[in-house]
Amino acid sequence: MYAETMLIPAIPDLIREFNVSYSTSSWILTAYLVPGAVMMPVAGKLSDIYGKKNVLLTIMAIYVVGITIAGFSTSIYMLFIARAIQGIGMAMFVIAFGIIRDQFPREKISIGQGVISSMFASGAVIGLLAGGIIINNYGWHATFFSTIPVAVALFVVIWRFNYERKMEPWEQAPERIPAANIPKGVDVKGAIALATFVTSFLLALTLFETGSAGLQSAVQIAIFIATGAVALVLFILIEKRAKVPLVDLKLMAHKAILPANLIIMIVGFSMFMVFQTIPVLVRNPHPLGFGGDAAMAGYVQLPFALVLLVFGPTSGLIVERLGSVRPIIIGTSITTTGFLFLLTFHNDWVSVAASLAVLSTGLSLTNVGALNVTILATPAQFMGMSVGMNTLLRIVGASVGPALAGVYMQTYQSTIEVANRPTAFPSMQAYSAIFLTAVILSVVSVMLAVFLKRRLNKMSIPNLA
Repeated sequence: MYAETMLIPAIPDLIREFNVSYSTSSWILTAYLVPGAVMMPVAGKLSDIYGKKNVLLTIMAIYVVGITIAGFSTSIYMLFIARAIQGIGMAMFVIAFGIIRDQFPREKISIGQGVISSMFASGAVIGLLAGGIIINNYGWHATFFSTIPVAVALFVVIWRFNYERKMEPWEQAPERIPAANIPKGVDVKGAIALATFVTSFLLALTLFETGSAGLQSAVQIAIFIATGAVALVLFILIEKRAKVPLVDLKLMAHKAILPANLIIMIVGFSMFMVFQTIPVLVRNPHPLGFGGDAAMAGYVQLPFALVLLVFGPTSGLIVERLGSVRPIIIGTSITTTGFLFLLTFHNDWVSVAASLAVLSTGLSLTNVGALNVTILATPAQFMGMSVGMNTLLRIVGASVGPALAGVYMQTYQSTIEVANRPTAFPSMQAYSAIFLTAVILSVVSVMLAVFLKRRLNKMSIPNLA
């Protein structure tokens, strides 16, 4: 998260430097997320087969290559490619949560998740504080260069000190899913179909913007949608027939896991929609923004990261005391309230910062609770695959969030004079549309949380209710 939040304040600079639209700029985040979405279940499966430490070190090495190339990028497309390579590193999160399942006693897993979440937030806090300063003084390239020594140091620490503990038979989750031996192999066809589906859908969304309307654009959008639909059907058919599926559809349809995963997907959508939107709002000139610089963009989002830092470990303790489901219901309700505040009060930076703090509180509770449901409902021998599916859906949501925000910002624009030249910027209507969409989806997440509670009342999974 350090590397990601450092770059966020620079999004308006990248738009100007590379002369790209707001919709195209969403791929600065999306190009990172799509490979991550595909690699989540792949890495989870590989970690089940070859060991978490070996796979984690391999992915970290790829991540270092990606951030190095990104630092030397001279065009938007080179940056997209570098971000795609960097995105493979997102699979590290799957393995990290799997390690928690291996190392922590069952009743303490939520606390372990909270610790990881607090580290997540710590990186976000440091990134937001340092990012604006580095960008203002040294340019956006330096954000990547500053990450390289940290990543290399972590690689050495994990290689030298991380040890795996084998799970004993009595430590496996009690849910009645067949515990057959896991065959070796990776579903390459499924991975290709999944990547095609996600990429086609996002490309169609990117093209769907004002200014690109017309027959040629409509045909391109139709082609991408059709390609994505075919890829989705093929993916489902491949997974049903594969001996070693990338995604176990039966496990994914589990009565507890499915609603928890859908809630996680909405969390990913909401968080990354905010990451795409707030820097643009802060840095655009008055009256269509706050007229701030990169540092101010970081400071406005700082309450979001600070609350996440506090509520990371706290959420774990709350989940341990109240169970997993009640914190999800509370968290989704608070998240909805936070987006309502953003929808109503986004005309000054103080209101936006306060709304982000409320939003972060809800997301923290929701995230830890929903992930805890997934982990406790999954047998240990399928943990990598299950957490991979969970994170896959989070990243699918996170991929769509920035893309849809970019579409709104490209569609609803107003023109003002900047340096004696008419310049178009997203209007306040664009931000209202973004936050209204987030409110609607957050209400859906509340409904899913209530539905999940009713389902779990009929099940008997230890430490879950």
